[in-house]
Amino acid sequence: MHAAPVLGFFIQNIGFPELAIILGLGVLFFGRNLPSVGRSLGKSIVEFKKGLKGIEEEVDDATNRPDLKRPASGDRLEGDAPKFT
Repeated sequence: MHAAPVLGFFIQNIGFPELAIILGLGVLFFGRNLPSVGRSLGKSIVEFKKGLKGIEEEVDDATNRPDLKRPASGDRLEGDAPKFT
């Protein structure tokens, strides 16, 4: 059995009592700091998404660059293989 279906099954079965317990534990652990914890969590998620978007743009730019020409299958670029004399 894989972990993903078990996790999906768990998330689907969260009801109001479970959610209330989770929120209650959050209030007990963080208390007055709960708004700042939520704010910092939101900022970190936004930064993570920005980083992923930047990586995706770099990959797209690198794969779609017209100035890079690939050599034909029989052609060799100078410096491809070491030269033995």
